[in-house]
Amino acid sequence: MSDPTLLLMLLLLLAAFLAGFVDSIAGGGGMIILPVLLLAGLSPVEALGTNKLQGLFGSSSATIAYARKGHVDLRSQFGSALLSAAGAAVGALLAAYVPGDVFRAVLPFMLVAIALFFAFKPNMGDIDRARRMPALIFAATIVPLVGFYDGIFGPGAGSFFMLAFVALAGYGVLKATAHTKLLNFASNFGAFAVFAVFGVISWKIGLMMGVAQFAGAQAGSHFAMKNGARIIKPLLVITCAALALKLASDPANPVRVWLGI
Repeated sequence: MSDPTLLLMLLLLLAAFLAGFVDSIAGGGGMIILPVLLLAGLSPVEALGTNKLQGLFGSSSATIAYARKGHVDLRSQFGSALLSAAGAAVGALLAAYVPGDVFRAVLPFMLVAIALFFAFKPNMGDIDRARRMPALIFAATIVPLVGFYDGIFGPGAGSFFMLAFVALAGYGVLKATAHTKLLNFASNFGAFAVFAVFGVISWKIGLMMGVAQFAGAQAGSHFAMKNGARIIKPLLVITCAALALKLASDPANPVRVWLGI
């Protein structure tokens, strides 16, 4: 594509900052970034690859911020991060061969279910609760599975990590957010590596947006750590609902096609 105009560059930077802020708290940054990249003239596959590049900056920024405050131990989670990256790499390799219609059809309903879970589950705060799945099994199954989904399709991966950490690992909301950003960074990296090998990344735009995404994630993660569950929960619910609405309203959504809407 040709070099973006000044107005388009400002739009890209603003979108990246906002996406970094929201994504560091509740996920869903791709919902903001992908439409803007398509507006900038990138092809769908190039938009996906470029989104993974700039998303690395935001997820790493949030991970660093949470780790500095002790909300996630990077060393103890290194194995889980590798499994998340591996799952995403496999997903990205298969993305061109696996039809996304099933994901597009089912995902809005799953996101609404996640939104309802966080909205109405009582006594959900920042205090850890009883773990429902052994740590080793969680790391060997849930983590690479969500990573695979992030690589093959993407939207809502952070919400799935959050749900798993709260419902299965027993983490409090803030701790779940911190661990989600680490595994999101890993899955972003795994998918990014595959997209980079296949040359479907706009490096100039991705790096430019990455700087803004890094700054937005720093602001968002510090805001989340200051306010905890009382801001993370409602923002997560709003983000899941907005993403579900966006996906359901897409004319290409298989459900709309099947129903003739």
